[in-house]
Amino acid sequence: MAQANAVGRTPVVIVGAGPVGLALAGDLGWRGVPCILIEKSDGEVFQPKMDMVGIRTMEFCRRWGIVDDVENAGYNRDYSQDYAWVSQLHGGYEFGRESFPTVRDEPKPEQSPQKRERCPQNFFDPVLTRFARRSGCVQVRYSTEYVSHQERGDGVTVRVRDLESGEEQEIECQYLVGCDGGASRVKEALGIRMTGTPALTYTTNAIIECKGLEQLHDKKPGYRYIFIGPEGTWSTVVAINGRDWWRFSIVGDGTMQTLSEDDVAKAFRRAVGRDDVEFRIISVMPWIRRQLVADDYGTARVKIAGDAAHLTSPTGGFGMNMGIQDAVDLGWKLQAMVEGWGGAHLLDTYEFERRPVAIRNVNEATNNLKLMLTPRQSLSPAVFEPGPEGDRARKVFGDAYTAMMKREWYTIGIHLGFRYEGSSIVVPDGTTEPEDTVNTYVQTARPGHRAPHVWLEPEKSTLDLFGRDFVLVRFDKTLAVRELVEAAARAGVPLAVVDLDDDRARTLYERKLVLVRPDGHVAWRADALPEDADALVDIVRGVQPLAALATTQEEAVAR
Repeated sequence: MAQANAVGRTPVVIVGAGPVGLALAGDLGWRGVPCILIEKSDGEVFQPKMDMVGIRTMEFCRRWGIVDDVENAGYNRDYSQDYAWVSQLHGGYEFGRESFPTVRDEPKPEQSPQKRERCPQNFFDPVLTRFARRSGCVQVRYSTEYVSHQERGDGVTVRVRDLESGEEQEIECQYLVGCDGGASRVKEALGIRMTGTPALTYTTNAIIECKGLEQLHDKKPGYRYIFIGPEGTWSTVVAINGRDWWRFSIVGDGTMQTLSEDDVAKAFRRAVGRDDVEFRIISVMPWIRRQLVADDYGTARVKIAGDAAHLTSPTGGFGMNMGIQDAVDLGWKLQAMVEGWGGAHLLDTYEFERRPVAIRNVNEATNNLKLMLTPRQSLSPAVFEPGPEGDRARKVFGDAYTAMMKREWYTIGIHLGFRYEGSSIVVPDGTTEPEDTVNTYVQTARPGHRAPHVWLEPEKSTLDLFGRDFVLVRFDKTLAVRELVEAAARAGVPLAVVDLDDDRARTLYERKLVLVRPDGHVAWRADALPEDADALVDIVRGVQPLAALATTQEEAVAR
């Protein structure tokens, strides 16, 4: 075993510089918490695994001041965002299409100051890297791998290896977070198992450069094409940059397969419908669609996040966005612990709050996959026959498939409607939990939910009030809140009081006093302060044991 050299020190070590690790490092740096982010690769992204930055993630980007960076990262925001299901591009049949505005023209929904964006990982990672480095609190070490760690009651010793020199080093930290993907070595070292379905399909992704693809076929341009043949749904093509890069996915089944570049090239020609198409295969990556959630999210001082904690089919675009929600939940809680105002049980709430969201989302993604693959079981051969009979069969099939797939296309409820029901750092107010919907979202300031968005003035949202501190929103200036302010000060909890005189916000928030956490979720609301302000502060900062106020989680990942 190599000998470790001089010990480094930092409050937090993060393993894995994908979008989730970068977001956590950036959020910690934005909060003034130093950290070291280690990544075994050189940071280059040759096979972007995601391209949709969800609406909640964009709200975080707004908080961090990087919306313009995301919008200008490189994706062609004027490119068509239509989804279409076809037999082939050139000369084949189009069974149906769902039309969407371009990224530039898509309006913001009334529930948010932002909207989803297209920013594939090869564009998004550099944006997050620049954001993380901007604070001056984040040290990013590439070509450095996690070797092991030793946890103690007062901290963690992390052993890392420089892959260029082979030299090992020990880093002393207070907390370690594994954001190192589905094959996480941090998770492995913790002995954490995952529950669910290990293999939904064996799929092969290829990044293909093909200039002028739109001129090589007779279909309208689209962001995503789903290819359906006699065997059913067999592949998809997605516009990676809205210009000349495409992600071609050959969707297999439960049988492991290894495809060569020649196999991929042959399949791509089939999808395009021409043998004379000119293209270049940039990379090929076999991967497995999984439906897995970790049985637990770590120990007192070592946590996992992102794909290390949950693996999901990309159908719906939940994976990376869910991981960044993990990072934001962890970010303020780690800040609280490092700065000393977090209660002994605050970090316990990370798993309690985020694991049910993972279970919900991976199950929804698997359902979307099953819908996409439905033609494998129910496809009539008539849809491939020319003539009136084939036209009728195609219309029946296309209309039904289009209606069925809308569940995946419209998911604002998934992205904004998650809530932290029963969390011990959320004070219930006795109201009934609203339905957890997929395609719709009704804003509510009920404790545990995302605080609602309201435009207070042009370009200023209520969401712009939240992020760094706890915020007490007061809709009646005559209410004295000094006791809560002083209780927070005694505990060291950062708290700002914001007075709002806005009728729409008053209606949505429903109470005269609403306490919002740094992550933007409501912690407590009422029309007057409680008798014991110190007790309220202790609850929201995690002094109470998890079992004191929380119900037992008994959700299971569907098999």
